This record gives sequence, C-alpha cells and structure tokens, in this order.
Amino acid sequence: MFATDDTIVAVATPPGRGGLGVVRLSGPAALAIVERLIGAGPLEPRTARLATITRDADDGATEPIDQVLVTAFPAPRSYTGDDVVELSAHGSPVILEGILEAAVRGGARLAEPGEFTLRGFLNGRIDLVQAEAVADLVEAVTPAQARLAYDQLDGTLSTAIGEIAAALFDLIARLEASLDFPDEGYHFIERSEAADAIGEVAERVGALLASGRRGRVIREGRQVVIVGRPNTGKSSIFNALLGTGRAIVTDLPGTTRDLVTETLDIDGVPARLIDTAGVREAGDAVEAEGVTRARGALSVADLALVIFDRSHPFERDDTELLAETASMSRLLIVNKIDRPSAWDGDPLASADEGIEISATAPGGVEPLREALATRLATEEPRRESAAIANVRHLELLERAAAALARAGAAAAAQVSEEFVLADLQEARVAFEEVTGKRTTDDLLRRIFSRFCVGK
Repeated sequence: MFATDDTIVAVATPPGRGGLGVVRLSGPAALAIVERLIGAGPLEPRTARLATITRDADDGATEPIDQVLVTAFPAPRSYTGDDVVELSAHGSPVILEGILEAAVRGGARLAEPGEFTLRGFLNGRIDLVQAEAVADLVEAVTPAQARLAYDQLDGTLSTAIGEIAAALFDLIARLEASLDFPDEGYHFIERSEAADAIGEVAERVGALLASGRRGRVIREGRQVVIVGRPNTGKSSIFNALLGTGRAIVTDLPGTTRDLVTETLDIDGVPARLIDTAGVREAGDAVEAEGVTRARGALSVADLALVIFDRSHPFERDDTELLAETASMSRLLIVNKIDRPSAWDGDPLASADEGIEISATAPGGVEPLREALATRLATEEPRRESAAIANVRHLELLERAAAALARAGAAAAAQVSEEFVLADLQEARVAFEEVTGKRTTDDLLRRIFSRFCVGK
C-alpha cells in the first residue's frame, strides 16, 4: 500500500543551476507548512504571491532563504488531488536545498520518484494511461514523441478504450441478464446479435492494435548502426549527421574502439545512431573487443549503414561485410566521392544501389539524410485518433483481442453463454488493467519508478 495521508515535498525542476527552481509540496499540511515558512496566510487559491521564505537559525531566530512566488492549488482541483503549493525560487541548488530542509523540518517528507503523479492517479485525477504519458512527455526527444505523449495525457487513448469497454460492458450485462432470468421468456440479447456485437468490439480493438507499430516507432525509435572496415569515414559520417564533433576522427585506422551512441531526430523518428569500431581481422585484444561489440550492435540493428571508401581499393573485409549484411535492412554508403576512385569497376553492382556521399564536404551527407528519412519513415498517427505506443498497453490489448476472438467463435458456434461470458470477462479485465481500474502495487511501483523526483 502507498501512504497518501502525509505531506510530501521535492524539487520539481531539473538538477543544477538555473534562473528558476520550483519546489512542490502536496498533502494535507502543505498549505499550513508554507504559510508558516513565509509568515503569512491564508494563501489565495491559484494566485501567485511574492513572499520571503525563512528557516530557523541556530540561535533560535529566523533567517531568510529567498524571495519566492507562492502559488496554492487547494484540493481537489490540483495535480495530485490533494492540497498543492508550488514555490518558484531562484534556481541555486543551495537555495532549493534550504527550502527542502525547511519544509521537512515543518512536517513534510521527501517525495519518492513519481509520487506526485501517483497521488494524482490514486485520487482519480488521471488514469494510468495518462500517468504513463506524463513520463513519456518528460522524456520526449522529438516533436512527434511529444505530440503522441500529449495526446495520451489529454485522454485520447483513454477515451477510445473507455468507449470500447463501455460497449463490452453493455454486452456482458445483457448476456448475464439472459443467464440470470432464463424463465422470463425474454431474451435480453439474441445469439446472432451477440456475435455481431462481439465482432464490432473486436474490430475496434484491432484498429487500436494496428496503430501500435506507428506509435511504437515514434515512442521507441530505431537503432541505426554505422559499420564498415577501418578508416572508411564512419565517424565522420556520424559527426556530420549529428552536426557535432561527437566522435574522434583521425587518418589512423582503428581510432574508434568502442560504441559511440547519440540520438538523432529523423523527420520525427528518434534514431539511436551508433558508431562502431572498424570491422576487420583484429590486431590486438582491445581492437578485437571493439569488433565484437560492433558485430553485437549490428545483430540487433533496425537499420545498418554499411560504409565503403571509394578512394581505397575494395578489400576482402568489404566483401565479407557486404555478404554479412545481405539479409539485413541496410543502406550501402559509398563515401569519399570527392577523391579519385580506386575501385576496379563497381563492386556493389550486384547488391543494393549505393548512396554516394562525401562526409567531409559541406552538405555532403544530405543524400544519406534523405535516404534515412525515407527508410525510417512511419505514418504519424492522426491527432484526432488514438494510438498505442506503450508495450504494456499493446500486450493487454492483444490479450483482449484474443479473448474476443474466442468469444466470437463460441457465440457463432451457439456455445453456451457461460463460455462466451468467460472470454468476455477476460477481455474486460484487460481493459481495466490498461487504464488502472484494476492494478497491483507491484505494477504501480514499476511504472512510477521511471519518473523523476518532483513529478
């Protein structure tokens, strides 16, 4: 069980120095604690008030900590459903720690990660889908991710699931009534009507599941691995795509020994871009480990960028890498086209068409960037429609879809209503688990452990 009858406090802004820092309190004593710390009250709801917050000094007197803007949000119309007070102070860690310490001395306790949002869920301010969307919105690294998370926070998915669940609950109620009153001479629902209703619910669940691929690509992104033999320009391509000097670049082959990873926004799809060690027969143990890691990253890549150097003769390592990636989703990149070609003919003629670039020339990687956008493109869910992006939601809706399929088959085969109802009840449980109407403490701990402290 979770304690919800005490008052919690945390810094709600990211760690470090900044122009502003926000300290948030929530709980039954939040208003009283802050009124005591600023020496004034009562606080007017939803109105910012300038005040000096103080703490007890060692000599028994009080000393100022900072001038702050105080905003009170009384229960139940607050983020958590409890009394909430936010203190906007200067963003020095020393000041924020001083306010935290004063609040704890005044009767609050330090909040756990995600505890403010957890209280909002437990108090019915949001459902579990919306709570998870809060974390997704905070973690969004592309505009498409932010839009998807906001739509779920705004209730788009919850509304869609609620409408489907309502139709299912109505169907269950009518079937149960037919079972409870068999001698009344009245069928609350005909078997053919039940089969049609199950089919309609299943179709709507199927439409949600169909959105899962698009939603998950936007939420989770794609892993793109840059691979090639040493000194083909992999790190130069990595840096050019990022627009920064993230990876070390030298003329010495084998400079990159470990995986270097950054996230890149490719037309709304987050790409986890990985620069790897050159793939060849290793000359020492360190290089061998780098090659092993490169091949490990390649084995789980969503897309491989296979780099070839046209200014250097095509070698056995190139041929082997071409064969190794033949069954993968890949783009073949011919680099250093600004230099004279050392190739005898076109060694890629029998493979995919190579994308010709010069990683060091201004705008030289634009053909690759365009090819990446095309290959990783996913149709973004329409703003007015719900989309599944969370693995937990997807698994539960797949469970509901399977139960509905069994129920539909049983209804069509004129099987007893008891068996149809058993499968419909399983689908009902799955819907309730998605939105959090039915949950466990372990599940809540797992979900809210993702959150930062103060949210």
